[in-house]
Amino acid sequence: MKANVGGIDKILRIVVGLVLLFLVYFLKTPDSLWWWGLIGIIPLGTGLMGYCMLYTLLGINTCPTR
Repeated sequence: MKANVGGIDKILRIVVGLVLLFLVYFLKTPDSLWWWGLIGIIPLGTGLMGYCMLYTLLGINTCPTR
């Protein structure tokens, strides 16, 4: 897997993922909204790994070339 997520994109993904997980875990959300926490795992994981499979399929690369 070649890194294709970089810079501000990576930071935004991590922040959004943590915010979604925080909202579901710490706030008393209704049972119907628990899946937002699961959705928060996706941007958090892609931000931490620096790789997004959807970016690969679409041919997008925000990681600076070296």
